[in-house]
Amino acid sequence: MPRRPGLSARLKLTLSYAGFLAVAGALLLAVVWLFILRYVPDNPQGLLGKSPNRYLLVRTFAPAAALSMLFLLVFGLVGGWFLAGRMLAPLTRITAAARRAGSGSLSHRIHMEGRKDEFRELSDAFDSMLEQLESHVAEQQRFAANASHELRTPLAISRTLLDVARKDPTRDRDELLERLQAVNTRAIDLTEALLLLSRSDRRTFARESVDLSLVAEEAAETLLPLAERRGITLDVTGGATRTSGSSELLLRMMTNLVQNAIVHNLPADETGGTRGTVTVHTEAEGDACVLRVENTGHPIPPELVPTLTEPFQRGTERARDARTDEHVGVGLGLAIVHSIVRAHDGTLDLAPRPTGGLVVTVRLPSTPA
Repeated sequence: MPRRPGLSARLKLTLSYAGFLAVAGALLLAVVWLFILRYVPDNPQGLLGKSPNRYLLVRTFAPAAALSMLFLLVFGLVGGWFLAGRMLAPLTRITAAARRAGSGSLSHRIHMEGRKDEFRELSDAFDSMLEQLESHVAEQQRFAANASHELRTPLAISRTLLDVARKDPTRDRDELLERLQAVNTRAIDLTEALLLLSRSDRRTFARESVDLSLVAEEAAETLLPLAERRGITLDVTGGATRTSGSSELLLRMMTNLVQNAIVHNLPADETGGTRGTVTVHTEAEGDACVLRVENTGHPIPPELVPTLTEPFQRGTERARDARTDEHVGVGLGLAIVHSIVRAHDGTLDLAPRPTGGLVVTVRLPSTPA
């Protein structure tokens, strides 16, 4: 919004310093007049014509007082201008950094030296904001590039299938349609996941009281056929734990965690027995609701764990399954979980099990029933 030009902060401070100094000088002269000159006798001749009187003192004091006031005013303006410049120098650096950030440069930092004061606190807060902005922008750029790559693949496959159907009329159309439907389904799933991730990042949802134990049971009931098909034992334990948030988003979080635990688990052995397990547990710890999803599986390198919540990041097993398993998802499962937990002011912790598999712990603020 355009603004009318006004006085600079430095000029305002200078006028304030000079005005304060002038007022202080005027008060000092008033004190001299009231408490000194009032006791001098008002006799124009004085004693033998030599004694001081009020008339002589006023004639002598008035010019000196005027010169003193003029000196104080000039001294206040010059000194105030210099002091205001020194005091506002850090603000000038912060303003220059803000302009650079506004032009798109987020890599610079102010690094204000000196002891802690208001300007240093503002500088440190600005540096911290620039660091977070740079990190978020880099993450968004990387996410956009990955999303474009992931969406381009099914679109390219669809175009190839359509070209084959047009150029080869004898090709089995049912097979082409089935493959085309599978590719389009994956593209739609990816698009919906991207929209859900964007929605949770914006925190544009209504909050209500949600029982995580009921959400866990609903997610487990939905995914029980998948677990039985894979020979995975799915168990839900724990008591009622209530938190405040979106029931839809929390159900998606729970579904993603349980589905991830089922898909990346140990397969059933050749005799049809059960080898893998998934345990979902909810409990209240103080003022927090704790959700813990633990699954068996292949050993996970510790250095791989921090990357699991990044969009489109998969380990070797995850990448191999993504090409052969329709339930492996689009590489956004744990990223969506992380975003939903963060939008509900919670924390997400991932830890590899010593014998293989993963333990996911979600802590959310609890609310009374």
